[in-house]
Amino acid sequence: MKEHKKGISADTLYKVFIYVVLATLAILIIVPVAWVFLASIKDNTQFYGNPWVLPNGFHWENFVNAWNSANMGSYMLNSAIVTVLALGILLVVALPCAYCLSRFHFRGRALLNTCFMAGLFINVNYIVVPIFLMLKDGDAWLKNLGLDGLLLNNLFVLALVYASTALPFTVYLLSGYFATLPHDFEEAAYIDGAGYGRTMVSIIFPMAKPSIITIILFNFLSFWNEYIISMTLMSSSKGPKTLPVGLLNLMQTSQSKTDFGQLYAGLVLVMLPTLILYICVQKKLTQGMTVGGLKG
Repeated sequence: MKEHKKGISADTLYKVFIYVVLATLAILIIVPVAWVFLASIKDNTQFYGNPWVLPNGFHWENFVNAWNSANMGSYMLNSAIVTVLALGILLVVALPCAYCLSRFHFRGRALLNTCFMAGLFINVNYIVVPIFLMLKDGDAWLKNLGLDGLLLNNLFVLALVYASTALPFTVYLLSGYFATLPHDFEEAAYIDGAGYGRTMVSIIFPMAKPSIITIILFNFLSFWNEYIISMTLMSSSKGPKTLPVGLLNLMQTSQSKTDFGQLYAGLVLVMLPTLILYICVQKKLTQGMTVGGLKG
């Protein structure tokens, strides 16, 4: 009998193709990030030669100069305050809202769901000018009452705008996850005498922990890296600045001084918090993105 040679199956070719694509994408992401980290500890003289040469030493003064001379420490503190405030406001509003929309049936529920869905299709960058004009008019009205500068160049107002613009997506994602949770635990809590609020906080929220962590991470990245709204609403030259706006000022200063080591050190300071946060919650993030599609 003749032996037939087995060829490479289509599944094997498909897997090889997927691995090649994933490896290529990983290289395209890792190489620039690694290059920025290496550039942040280089001496300025090394930037005029081969850009791929390894550092001749660890020039940590680049980070010191970026933190002190370029005021990156103050910018980072402002970004941290705005991000924490925005996340707090967002979670306090979005969690009960998503719970009610997904677990209860009441008059007007369909209209509210439609409004939140419509909010998903509004690009915030397109309405930042109307927001600025409304806040400017509000400041002018408050100035007549003897209150000056309460709306523009205010970190709390900026955090409130961030939370408001992120509300539709957050409610949409949380509602989809809450809807997959079984009702048995709620019914048991009601039988034991727990109210709606107690059941929501003690039963539903712990069960939805992966989804909540996913929301926190996504919105943290959005708030931390946001530039256009911050630049528009914090337009005063003497007012507080967030990290992305401060980074632009650092880029302009570094290019005029040809201090590229300080510039890349500032870039690293911007990236580090997001990288550390992702490393800490990557398992919960994956779980939150996958479990929401399962029916309980």
